[in-house]
Amino acid sequence: MSIEVKNVSKIYGEQKALDNVSFVIEPGQIVGFLGPNGAGKSTMMKIITCFIPQTEGQIKVCGFDVTEQPIDVKRHVGYLPEHNPLYLDMYVKEYLDFTAGVYKIANKKERIKEMIEMVGLTIEQNKKIGALSKGYRQRVGLAQAMIHNPDVLILDEPTTGLDPNQLDEIRNLIKRIGKEKTIMLSTHIMQEVEAICDKTIIINKGRIVANDSTQELQKQQSKSIVLTVEFDREVSKTQLEKIDGVSNALNKVSNTWYLEIKSDNVRNNIYQFAMQNELTVLTIQKETQSLENVFKKLTK
Repeated sequence: MSIEVKNVSKIYGEQKALDNVSFVIEPGQIVGFLGPNGAGKSTMMKIITCFIPQTEGQIKVCGFDVTEQPIDVKRHVGYLPEHNPLYLDMYVKEYLDFTAGVYKIANKKERIKEMIEMVGLTIEQNKKIGALSKGYRQRVGLAQAMIHNPDVLILDEPTTGLDPNQLDEIRNLIKRIGKEKTIMLSTHIMQEVEAICDKTIIINKGRIVANDSTQELQKQQSKSIVLTVEFDREVSKTQLEKIDGVSNALNKVSNTWYLEIKSDNVRNNIYQFAMQNELTVLTIQKETQSLENVFKKLTK
């Protein structure tokens, strides 16, 4: 396992930030780690990266225990915190040279050049970090997190404050990196998780409330099946709700309707209804519940 968390709790005074948390992240997965503010996301990530200790439980990263073998864990983990701690008065290459020196990397020049090209910093490499945009500073943060070629990347809110173009660039970069590394990604942007994550873990008030593939999570939390059906001409809500198995009909636009149904077998009844009323069904497809709605249900 890349990350194995067993019965982990973290207590600050009288507050329990994490309450008996357990999960596993397999090698090569990109995992979205979601939760409301104060749910325990950053605390969990700081424990995994050996920044703070857990109160109870055990965590292993690439087989190394975070309590007993922290140096080995840090060799295998790259970490980009929520507030990217960069030296703003250093130049990009100077900062990466400093980071490479901390990790005692051989052939520093070649590795720094490789990182600059990988994260798209080539045109900005001779600037001071303080002169870079937020998007390019995040790239510098990703470069320092990966410069020692770790097996696991922990990214805490890596796209906060970025404009739409920068969002796309960083997401695409994470997807490319995820082909070779295990990534644990914290974010509040649900579309980001839907676009790049294989698995979603949701934490609320210090406890795990969901842990499954993103697609399965959406299916499991959906209490009803919704079909989008387009007819060739006008039809009324009353007519549609008389179809056996249709519990609700909502007009989307023109002759297109959202039909809430009890099972997939209702499709045959919809086609029969169309034939009886001399209608043609132009399109019919099942709607998937958005991850945002799943998140709201589980964390309210």
